Amino acid sequence: MDNKILEIFIPGPAGRLEAKYFKSKKNTSPVALVLQPHPQYGGTMNNKVVVDTFHTFMDNDFSVCRVNFRGVGKSDGEFDNGQGELADAAAALDWLERENFDNSQCWVSGFSFGSLIAMQLLMRRPEINRFIAISPQPNVYDFSFLSPCPTSGMVVCGKKDELVPVEYITELDKRLSAQKGIKVEFNTIADANHFFSKTDNVLIKTLDKYIKKETALY
Repeated sequence: MDNKILEIFIPGPAGRLEAKYFKSKKNTSPVALVLQPHPQYGGTMNNKVVVDTFHTFMDNDFSVCRVNFRGVGKSDGEFDNGQGELADAAAALDWLERENFDNSQCWVSGFSFGSLIAMQLLMRRPEINRFIAISPQPNVYDFSFLSPCPTSGMVVCGKKDELVPVEYITELDKRLSAQKGIKVEFNTIADANHFFSKTDNVLIKTLDKYIKKETALY
């Protein structure tokens, strides 16, 4: 396989899942799954934050996959209020790991609603080494299941996030920072809104810096 982004279809619990996939030339490269924002609010795997995250993993020599949840794009099925989407993410991770069974690290990342699914997946899959949660919404979704959070990671949010009051992010930070044995970095980007409009370059630099730092350990 050459180093191109491929359109693929992954067997999922509600039918096939449309995805984009890049495979590193190194068999031992780390892998990453990148998850989309809410399907009922126009979220797809082609969302700019998702694509930027995907390309940042690519640029760091990951084998990386982004996937459309059920009912989005060419994916079969219909929206299932999070439970089905979690099953879709698990199926995509299964596929990604089968394609890269010698991977050195396993990462999961999600944007907005996708960060909720990513963190729920993290709780169920002990092989995940790191996570990146972008614009999580603890004011909308209950993140209390992260008790404890099983691995280190990074949370990125905008200081001017119009959808998430800052006190909710502060509370999530306090809860995760108090846990022992892991380190969760919180990065707040000045002038950034929920979607990182006009601050996408700062987001990419933040992601790239964290990925480089954490992959240097392996």
